[in-house]
Amino acid sequence: MRSLIGFPAIVNEKAARAVAAQVVLVAVVALATGWLWLTAVLAVGFALRVASGPRFDPFGRLATQLIAPRLGEPRMVSGAPKRFAQGIGLAFTLAGTVALALGAPVVTVVLLSVLMVFAALEAFVGFCAGCFAFAQLMRLGVVSDDTCVECADISLRRHRHEAAAA
Repeated sequence: MRSLIGFPAIVNEKAARAVAAQVVLVAVVALATGWLWLTAVLAVGFALRVASGPRFDPFGRLATQLIAPRLGEPRMVSGAPKRFAQGIGLAFTLAGTVALALGAPVVTVVLLSVLMVFAALEAFVGFCAGCFAFAQLMRLGVVSDDTCVECADISLRRHRHEAAAA
């Protein structure tokens, strides 16, 4: 069971951005059509990704197996901040789903809109707000440095990127 659960220590940023693009697409469809029930579908995807990375999630599988390989060489980054970001997405979509179930669709629309903006930043600009928040929490000592050694020591990132470029 342990091998089925767990987020990868390193992830391909191109795949993460492809997942974010899929989230944007579903959020746009939900907001444009009024199919706010798609928020629950997004929540399931976020839950699957938080629990096991892309292994069981259709968006993750599509991103890692079909989309990212066509985008060139992988750009490997630490998995912990990406998992944190997926957790934030899960919180937003769960809250939106609960709001919808309680008869507050306006709350769902607001949460889905905010999620869509941040997913778009990740997908199209390469800025992961959840990763940024994770780094700030590490800087403040809320998240332990040993949670993500690479995040705590920027020189490790430089060496990894230099090795990947060689």
